[in-house]
Amino acid sequence: MNLLRAASTVSLFTLASRITGLAREAVVAATFGASGWMDAFQVAFRIPNLLRRLFAEGAFSQAFVPILAETRAREGDETTHRLVDAVATVLFWALLVTCGIGIVAAPVVVWLMASGLERFDGAVVMTRWMFPYIGFMSMVAFSSGILNTWKRFALPAATPVLLNLSVIVAAWALSPVLRRHGIEPIYALAIGVMLGGVLQLAVQIPALLRIGCLPHLGMTPGALRSAFHHPGVLRVLRQMAPALLGVSVAQLSLLINTQIASHQGVGAVSWLTYADRLMEFPTALLGVALGVVLLPQLSAAQAQGESARYSGLLDWGLRLVLLLALPCAVALLVFPQALVAVLYHYGAITARDVERTATALMGYGVGLMGLIGVKILAPGFYARQDIRTPVRIAIVVLVLTQLMNLAFVPWLGHAGLALSIGVAALINSAWLFIGLRRAGLYTPEPGWLAFALRVLLACILLGAFLAWAAQAVDWIGLRDRPWQRVGLLAACLIAAIALYFACLLATGMKLRQFIRRG
Repeated sequence: MNLLRAASTVSLFTLASRITGLAREAVVAATFGASGWMDAFQVAFRIPNLLRRLFAEGAFSQAFVPILAETRAREGDETTHRLVDAVATVLFWALLVTCGIGIVAAPVVVWLMASGLERFDGAVVMTRWMFPYIGFMSMVAFSSGILNTWKRFALPAATPVLLNLSVIVAAWALSPVLRRHGIEPIYALAIGVMLGGVLQLAVQIPALLRIGCLPHLGMTPGALRSAFHHPGVLRVLRQMAPALLGVSVAQLSLLINTQIASHQGVGAVSWLTYADRLMEFPTALLGVALGVVLLPQLSAAQAQGESARYSGLLDWGLRLVLLLALPCAVALLVFPQALVAVLYHYGAITARDVERTATALMGYGVGLMGLIGVKILAPGFYARQDIRTPVRIAIVVLVLTQLMNLAFVPWLGHAGLALSIGVAALINSAWLFIGLRRAGLYTPEPGWLAFALRVLLACILLGAFLAWAAQAVDWIGLRDRPWQRVGLLAACLIAAIALYFACLLATGMKLRQFIRRG
C-alpha cells in the first residue's frame, strides 16, 4: 500500500469535510452571529462532541484499533469478525444507557460546562435534543475503525460532510420556519446535528456489508453477557481504562476552558469556537489523516516485530508534519484577520467579532505544530498498546495548561485560553517525541538538518509575503464586496503556496522521497 496515496486520499476527503465544515460555520455565524443564543448552541453541541472524543474517537479507538489490527494480522478474518460482533454488542448497550442518563442530567451537565451562559435554559434544551448524537457518532467511530483496518480510508474521512450539509440546510431552510411559528430559530441547528448523525451512520452500513464485517448485535441479556466475557472485549476494556484517563485529561481541559470562556462575556465561547474551526482545518487534513493511516500500519509492524519499519513510519510522518504544518502555522500567525474576515464577516458577524476571533486564532496558531505532532507521535505508543505513557504526559500538561490560563487570561482574555492550549500542545508533542527516542522506538533517518533548513527558509519567505498581504488589503473594509475579497484571498494563498514549494525545489528538496509503501 502506498502510504502517501492513502494519506492523500484521507486528506482529500477530509478536505471536502473541512470545506463544508467551514461553510457550515460561515452560514451559522452569518445567521446567528456571536450572540448569547449562539454561545448556548456551541456549548450544547460541544457536550456530545466532548463525549464522542472521550469515548468514541478517543479511548475506544485507541484501544480497539490496535487490537483489531493485531487480531486480523495474527488470527485471520473469522476470529476478527467474532471480535467485531462482541465489541459492537457491548458498545451498543453502553451507549443506550449513556444517552438516557445524559438527557435526564442535561441541566447539571450544562452547568458543569458553562455556568456563565446568558441563555442557560436554551443550552439545556438543545443538549437534550442533541445528546443521542453521541450514540450515532460512537457507532460511526466503531465502523470507521473497522474500515480503516481493512484499508478502506475514503468513506470514514468523507462522512462528516453529511453533518455539515445537514446543519447548513437546517440553518437556511428550517430556522426561518421556526421563526415564523414563534420558536427560537437556533433550535433548527440542533435538529440538523441529529439528522447528520443518523446519515453518517447509515452510509457506513453498505461499506461494512461489502467487506463482510457488518456486526451482529446481541439484543438479549444473555447475548450481552456472552459478548462482555469475550477475551477480545476484555482486552479492549483493559486498554480503555488508561486511555480513558488520558483522553479525559484533554477533555477536562476543554471543559475548564469552556467554563472560563463563559465568564469572559457574551460572544467569547463563539469566538473561540470559530477560531477552533479554522485551526482544525490543517489539524484534520494533516494530523488526523496521517494518524488514521499510520496507526494500523504501526500496529501491524509492532505485531510482526519489524522495529526498523516502525521507526521509518514515524520518521516519514514527522517529516510530512514539518513540511506541511509549519507553513500553516506561519499563516495562522501572520494572516489571521484575512482568513477570519473572508470566512465569517457576513450577516450578523461584526468587525469586532472578526478581531476577537483573529486573536484567538493566533493563539491556536502558536501550537499548531504541537497539535498535529501529537496525532503522529501518540500512535507510536498506542500501536504498542502503551497508553499509560501518553496518559502520564497528558496529566502533567493539563496542570501546566491551567497554570498558563492563570497567567494569560487576565492579560489576553479569551485569546489567553487559545494560547494556553497552543503552548501546551507544543509541550505535549515534545514530551512524546523524547519518550519515543529514549525508549529506542524512533531513530531519525539521515538528512534531517538539511531538510529542516530548507523548510525553514521557505517558511520565512511565505511568512514575509503573507505579512505584506495582510497589510496591503483592507480585509474588513471589503465586506460589501465579498467576491473581490474571496478572490484576493485565493490569489494570496495560491501565490504563497507556489512561493513555498518553489523555494523548496530551488534549494534541492526532492518531494518524491515522501512516496512510501507500507
